Amino acid sequence: MEGIQLKPIEKEKTTQDKVYKQIKKAILFGGITSNEIFTEVQLAETLNTSRTPVRAAIQDLVKEGLLVSIPRKGLTVRKLTQEEQDEVFLLRSAIEVEAVKKLIKVITSPEQLRSLKLILEQQEEALQNDDAVRFVELDHEFHLSLTRLANFTIIEQVLNNLHNLTRLMGLKAVSKQGRMKNVLMEHKQIIQALEEKNPELASQMILNHLEKTKETLIVVDNS
Repeated sequence: MEGIQLKPIEKEKTTQDKVYKQIKKAILFGGITSNEIFTEVQLAETLNTSRTPVRAAIQDLVKEGLLVSIPRKGLTVRKLTQEEQDEVFLLRSAIEVEAVKKLIKVITSPEQLRSLKLILEQQEEALQNDDAVRFVELDHEFHLSLTRLANFTIIEQVLNNLHNLTRLMGLKAVSKQGRMKNVLMEHKQIIQALEEKNPELASQMILNHLEKTKETLIVVDNS
């Protein structure tokens, strides 16, 4: 069909799509916290829409593990238990250690790490603007890029599936005073180890970084 020149038709977002994105954004960016209990009716009234698209969006978000239904009361944002947090960090540690080891083997030019440095620069800007939401989004992109640069396609998908849970934890972790600045330093150490092509050091820097984030979460949870 090389001779046919047509532009794809842009499909408009349905009300259900818009409602889903609005609620999910509020959950992940702190607009709705795990301390609140709310109902389908309240969400529909706040969004100025009918209950049908809200009900559909809620069903999807419950399936994704972001919302939890409380019998006879309503809904609340999922709060990860300590055991669930441990599982997430266990998976991430195993994945990311192997990613940096593979990445060091495939690095042939410093330019290949340019994307990581660019993310770091953007995180520094987010820190200056005190934009925790943007900072956490970039943090996820930094870690996802490690697997992407290592050509770990399936592993990248697995890490991406942990995205929502990781972001819920990440926002809580960076709420601690000084954590964003420390994250920047830890990311720089990871990049430096990659530049030095030192797999043992890179692995250790990744593990240290994840462990410090985990420790920060424990402190925040207990405060």
